[in-house]
This record gives sequence, structure tokens and C-alpha cells, in this order.
Amino acid sequence: MYKLHMGVKMAWTPPKSPHGLIQEDLWPNEWRILIACLMLNLTTRKQVDSVIYKFFDKWPDPISLETAGAQDLEDIIKPLGMWKKRSQTILRFNREYLTGKWKTAKDIHGCGKYADDCWRIFCLGDWMGVSPQDHALNKYHDFLTKTLGSQQTKE
Repeated sequence: MYKLHMGVKMAWTPPKSPHGLIQEDLWPNEWRILIACLMLNLTTRKQVDSVIYKFFDKWPDPISLETAGAQDLEDIIKPLGMWKKRSQTILRFNREYLTGKWKTAKDIHGCGKYADDCWRIFCLGDWMGVSPQDHALNKYHDFLTKTLGSQQTKE
């Protein structure tokens, strides 16, 4: 069973939906899910798909990303736009992620409501406690409601 940053074991496996959210493919890796959320900010899934696996091939985990130079990171994420700002955000996010001194995703630099909602849904299984505002995440949330009903997955 995969452990979250605070050592808690994930208590659930999010079901695969017909919507194919990238978070479904990246589960159970909490860090990768959050990196995807940062990449999806102000861009499209199609653009993210063109770079995310190159990124993870080069930096498969937060420890390896610590060795990244800003230029190397910028070269990979340039197709997403705002690559200088985005690379600074990703590097700062990674440093804060590694400290483990956070309780929810929104406590980490660069993570807002969307990233926190994704983290709560995919990593904690707290989908009933989330009211997403993102269209794709809403589709997944609706899928969970139809599939699981009122069955809460969080322990």
C-alpha cells in the first residue's frame, strides 16, 4: 500500500473512470499527482501530455528533482507556457513537499484549490468532502457519486 507524505497509508484505490484524468494514471504517486496539477495550471491536458512523461523520465521522484537545474526544467516544460515562472513554482513546490511540513496540498507553494481537491480525492479518498470547480474533476466527482453513491472511502 502506498504511503502519503505523513506516513499514512492510502486507504483506497480510486476507481478508473471513462474520463481518463491524468491523476488516475499517476495514482498512487502523491508527488506525481501534485506535479501534474502544477503543470495543468493555465494550460491544457494535451499540452501537459506532451511533456509530463519526459519530465518523469528525467525526474521520477522528488529527490531526483532536487538535482534539476532551472534551465533543464525550463527546456522540458517550455511547451506549457510561462516556463520560467512555472519552473520556479515547481522547484519551490518540490522543496516544500520534501520538508513534509504540510498537512494538505494547499499548504505547499503553487497548490491551490484544484491541487488540493485532487489530492483529497485521489490520495485521501475524501471525495465526498470536496466540491470541485474544475470541469474534468467535476466529471470524475460525478462518476464517483454515481459509482459509489454515499459510500465514503476515507477511514
